[in-house]
Amino acid sequence: MRSLCLLRLSAIGDVCHAVAMVQAIQKQYPDLSITWIIGKVEYQLLKHLPGIKFVIFDKSKGWRSYVQLRSDLHGQRFDVLLHMQVALRATIASLMIKARVRVGFDKARAKEGQWLVTNHAVEPLATPHVLEGFMGFANAIGVKDLTPSWNIPVPQADTDFAKQLVGDDKVLVICAAASKADRNWLPERYAAVADYAAEQGYRVMLCGGPSALEKTLADVIQSHSQHPLDNQVGKTSLTQLLAVLKQAKLVLAPDTGPLHMAVTQGTPVIGLYAHSNPGRTGPYFYRQYTVSVYPQVIAIQFDAPVKWGTRAKGEHLMALIVVDEVKTQFDKFIKQ
Repeated sequence: MRSLCLLRLSAIGDVCHAVAMVQAIQKQYPDLSITWIIGKVEYQLLKHLPGIKFVIFDKSKGWRSYVQLRSDLHGQRFDVLLHMQVALRATIASLMIKARVRVGFDKARAKEGQWLVTNHAVEPLATPHVLEGFMGFANAIGVKDLTPSWNIPVPQADTDFAKQLVGDDKVLVICAAASKADRNWLPERYAAVADYAAEQGYRVMLCGGPSALEKTLADVIQSHSQHPLDNQVGKTSLTQLLAVLKQAKLVLAPDTGPLHMAVTQGTPVIGLYAHSNPGRTGPYFYRQYTVSVYPQVIAIQFDAPVKWGTRAKGEHLMALIVVDEVKTQFDKFIKQ
């Protein structure tokens, strides 16, 4: 095997998991030529990864994105394709990739037509974390050491920015916004935890992207807080945010990209979960701090046992998470 193509377009949390997988491959096959087909936003976070050629797939261009991908890959043929995204657009995109061995998920997970465009499947797993599911692809091509680790380089200027921003303070970073509003916790409860942390000597920093939803949520959290908060929402690039998360002592977030970014930097995370199973999508090394109402929600919504990846539905499920439960996890962290 001399060349490998990795197809994983999105999202931020998932590509963070994919990095651990691809770097496990690189450890065993240091001379392997690796091309990663990735989403436009996700590329901004990972573009400095060593030993990888990136091809950007910009889904905002519609059908033209497939034409561009075919052009970008013209004349290339890979020994192996790791088809790691279950989505119709990824299935179509894979048709532009020429590869002898085409590895996809096992039958239970190969949805959206993926099984039609692959000729080899990873081993099935009963209750995998997403990261473990991804590691199945490395295992499929003979990688022996599947221990997750990360090396996501950032420019020195971004590291310097983060060190200056955080300084010597004990900082709790709150990344309050998930990709969907119904997965956000209540702003007044974020504020209550922020106040509690401030009383324990922490400086609280709000971080996130530049969307109107994220900026509004940060403003509302600040309005409910009795202490001043350092609002950095919309003021950092992805690599700057990654550097800030590395400097932080602790991160509080729902099931969202920055939560998994923090894990890659070795920063403990208190994850807030209601809609998805933290056993599958929780902060991989820090699930002991997770506050989850997922089991009770599933018990209410379903009479029978559900599949491992089942999502709970509802606009107000996060309201079931109470402040005291989050404070308990905060206390558990600071007492260690």
